[in-house]
Amino acid sequence: MRRQKSVGVDISLKREKNKYGRHSITRHWAVNNLGMVFAVLIIIEILLVLAVRSYYYSSARQYVTAEMNIVTTAVMQNADNPNVNHNSEIRSVVEGYEEKDKIELMAVKTDGSVDITSSGFSPEIEGAMTDYESAKKAVGGTAAQIYRLSTGEKVLAVTSVISPRGCEYEALRMVASMKGVDHQIFIVFLIITLVVVFIALLMFFSGMFFIRSIVYPVIQIGEIARQFAKGDFSKRIEKTSEDEVGELCDSINYMAEELSNTEAMKNEFISSVSHELRTPLTAIKGWSETLINMHGDEETFRKGMRVITSETERLSQMVEELLDFSRIQDNRLTLQKDTIDILAELGETVLIYQERARALGITLNYYEPEMLPFVYGDKNRLRQVFINIVDNAIKYSDSGDTVSVEAYEQNNEICISVSDTGMGISKEDLPKVKTKFFKANHTRRGSGIGLAVADEIIQRHDGTLSINSEQGVGTTVMITLPCIDQKKKPDNQATVNVELISSDDGIDGIAAQTD
Repeated sequence: MRRQKSVGVDISLKREKNKYGRHSITRHWAVNNLGMVFAVLIIIEILLVLAVRSYYYSSARQYVTAEMNIVTTAVMQNADNPNVNHNSEIRSVVEGYEEKDKIELMAVKTDGSVDITSSGFSPEIEGAMTDYESAKKAVGGTAAQIYRLSTGEKVLAVTSVISPRGCEYEALRMVASMKGVDHQIFIVFLIITLVVVFIALLMFFSGMFFIRSIVYPVIQIGEIARQFAKGDFSKRIEKTSEDEVGELCDSINYMAEELSNTEAMKNEFISSVSHELRTPLTAIKGWSETLINMHGDEETFRKGMRVITSETERLSQMVEELLDFSRIQDNRLTLQKDTIDILAELGETVLIYQERARALGITLNYYEPEMLPFVYGDKNRLRQVFINIVDNAIKYSDSGDTVSVEAYEQNNEICISVSDTGMGISKEDLPKVKTKFFKANHTRRGSGIGLAVADEIIQRHDGTLSINSEQGVGTTVMITLPCIDQKKKPDNQATVNVELISSDDGIDGIAAQTD
């Protein structure tokens, strides 16, 4: 007992863990889907920032290079003129450079030193000027390089080699601060980051809303399903949407309704079967005790034996119905099919119930045609169906009512109609009468599975069993079975009143009078 209790606690803890712990759908979605989306957004942001940086840096390089081309073009106009003082001209160009508030222009001597600048201050040189070295080796004589100063500021340096005749300067160099460019890049980075964060938050909240619309109903479904497992079908799932989850809620609610109805019918069936079994058993027991203590009264002895035989047959029929129902449920019901005369089985059924109907004051009419095509089926099972249908017609009729049995051919099908003028079936109960365990009237004997078995047997003969009824008017059961004889037969019908000729040993024959 302690071990079972421990196992139950472990299962409960596991359910709670699955409900809220690391195995929840929300966590799976957050770690897998949302995490992947965030990673993709971050990668996209990095790529966009790198692309923007490359664009701005490239634009800055092009701008400074274009300014350098303007200056070098002006300087090199008179490069081959020996009458021009190129040193003085270059100093004049550098010192009078108009864009010196944005770009600092320098003149570089042949030894690699900076002689003059447009700002008038000595340049802050940190390490070798790789742009100058690269420009001397470049095909166009121009090279650019980005440096980071000791202050942390980045600058762009563009050097262009010049070669005026007799000039002590070998190159011009422009240096521009990248602070403004970096600031612009930072603003773009902030904008992209805000957009990414907005998209991530939008996806997160919309995803959480979507996940909750699934997870919460699923949690509710799980809790109610556990109550269903315990046999409590009173709870229903609240439907919050019209999507697939809403359809699932409807399906589970419908399942609970059907299970509840089935449970109620099963309980009624058990109660009904218990009552049906107790009645014949009581009669058998009572008459057995009477016969044991009785001596010499032959009439009472015969009456008691008839009661015992009748009630035993009744018990046997109920057991056979239960066995057939079990076989149908397990798909073990087998049919021994052969070519049969359906009229023989139907006539025998009418013969069996004629005496009972007469004793109850019910008129049993049988409209028998001269001939019908043969059918391919199991005669014992079909007789079982006819017995069930006629028995129900008599069972739900009262004294003075009429039960009519008719057989005919129509559209290459054998049609068998059993109608009565009994109590009928209500509109609410009519769709359920072929359902297992269902009884429309609990005051009448029966287990409630006879029609379910009969319907299954007819279906396995490729036929149909339909019921039309009106409460207080009567019921008609129509059975159709396919013919195996294509030849049309004459359908001459006659009303036959069947009477049994009895002897002490049993039934000897039938007397039929044609009206």
